Amino acid sequence: MIRRLDTADPRFDGELDALLSWEARESAEIARTAADIVAEVRVDGDSALLRLTRRYDGLNVASVRDLEVDPDELGRSLERLPDADRDALRLAADRIRGYHQRQPRGDFSYVDDLGNVLGQRTTPLDRAGVYVPGGQAVYPSTVLMTVVPARVAGVGEVVVTVPTPRGERSDHVLAAMAIAGVDRVFTIGGAQAIAALAYGTETVPRVDKIVGPGGVYVAAAKRLVFGPAGIDLVAGPSEILVIADGSVEPRWTALDLLSQAEHDADAQAILVSPDADCLDRVQAEIDDLIDTLPRAVVIRQSLRDRGALIEVRDLAHACEIANRVGPEHLQLAVRDPEALLPAIRHAGAIFLGAHAAEVFGDYVAGPSHVLPTFGTARYASPLGVPDFLKRSSIVGGGQSSVQSLARVAANIADAEGLAAHAKAARARLAGYDDNRSS
Repeated sequence: MIRRLDTADPRFDGELDALLSWEARESAEIARTAADIVAEVRVDGDSALLRLTRRYDGLNVASVRDLEVDPDELGRSLERLPDADRDALRLAADRIRGYHQRQPRGDFSYVDDLGNVLGQRTTPLDRAGVYVPGGQAVYPSTVLMTVVPARVAGVGEVVVTVPTPRGERSDHVLAAMAIAGVDRVFTIGGAQAIAALAYGTETVPRVDKIVGPGGVYVAAAKRLVFGPAGIDLVAGPSEILVIADGSVEPRWTALDLLSQAEHDADAQAILVSPDADCLDRVQAEIDDLIDTLPRAVVIRQSLRDRGALIEVRDLAHACEIANRVGPEHLQLAVRDPEALLPAIRHAGAIFLGAHAAEVFGDYVAGPSHVLPTFGTARYASPLGVPDFLKRSSIVGGGQSSVQSLARVAANIADAEGLAAHAKAARARLAGYDDNRSS
């Protein structure tokens, strides 16, 4: 069911490349359909949203205003939850907020040796759009993981879209919105939701940036609207890579792999170990557990198509493989995880040791679970407060402090053939008005 690879096999590099290359992440048909949807919403606005919501979500309403959730409904959903569920969401929100309040904003200022004031000022976005998936399952955790960092950053208005197929609304999702502090909610999904947030319609406000995970059509639409709106990242199916040395209970490792495989048939779960016996024992636990899980069919397809057990030379080699993959989630299921940490360069989130289960990162640890996928951890970062802030450079100076800068700037402008630039610099030189040829 799950392939077994060995780095000692001369075919290994090709097999790993094939495993990591997932062509379905955006087929030409998906790109065309998403482009058609985005264009339809951009041209027809609300009327397009009504047609598309009827077509894709089976939800027929007379007005887009009927797709907006009354703010009072969020509070009612919160009150309807069992006490344990309500307390769990509040605790998770508190932990997420506590983590993101510690992220630096990045303001600074200094005076250089000429007397000029230089610095940086960070300001929050005026309006952010959050996409919360809802086609295959409900994700109150995603509400908390996206909206809470936006609120900590000080975003002026947070607008959420969430699909509600056939009009079925989740109390857990709406309750999470009440806890996180959402301003407006629209029951719209898919590429049409992304287009509405990016361009605005008669009813849905245009946002400055769109964040949140989604399926392939959402990912394709985010690529298309980038520019008119910012985006966080183009998220794909969930990924986990576990490095194991055999010291962790194999059943725990099996469950960690299965927990990601159950997300989606396209999810990826990989176990890397220098211990062949460890791979055997985890495989046996997977075989024992899989039929006890409700999403066994999804898990089997995920493990068959995109999963792997990889035998390596040693733990250092395991870290090399992990960096090559650049996984969304990296679990160090080893005796001394801190010893491996310096060797890890590319991972969205790193979980240290037997007890730091990846599932804690999904729900309650604190960092956002919106993470880079497809190996983009090579250059991308988890969603956080910085994603909802923008930087402005600060430049200040007086007559004396800019004299040498003006001469240098004018020299470079002359070299670039930009005469107005050069004159604007020289205008600041002392005595320029008396000597226009200087």
